[in-house]
Formats: sequence, C-alpha cells, structure tokens
Amino acid sequence: MANKVPGIRAASCSDTFTAAMSRAHNDANVLTLGARVIGSGLAREIVRVWLAAEFEGGRHMRRVSKVLDFEARYLGSRR
Repeated sequence: MANKVPGIRAASCSDTFTAAMSRAHNDANVLTLGARVIGSGLAREIVRVWLAAEFEGGRHMRRVSKVLDFEARYLGSRR
C-alpha cells in the first residue's frame, strides 16, 4: 500500500544488500521489513545499512524521475 501514496518509494528488504541497493539505485524513502521472516538482529543491521546508504543519482535518477513525472501527471503529486 505504501507505494500507492504519491512521493513514497517504499522498499521491502530482507537483507543488507537489498537495503543498500534500494537507497543507492531507487532512492527509497520508506523501508519495510517482514516481522515473521527477519530476526531482530538482522532487522537492526538492515536499518543501519539502509540509513547509511545514499542515492547514487546519475543513471538511476532517470528511473526515479519517471516515477515522479508519472505521479505528477496522473496523481497530482508535487515534487
């Protein structure tokens, strides 16, 4: 449901690699974790990695811009 809200780019992460890439390549701004599939220790590590990662921009910005443009055009969201 989160990604149906304009401006939200949520990522469901079950490991640290996915967490890092969701930020670096997709500029995810919401992290979701499955309580039944991830232990508390791994969850803390995923959150630590996700918060430390930065968006790389560049070629990845084109994809994020497409999402933002779609939201602006069809959902009336603001950048």
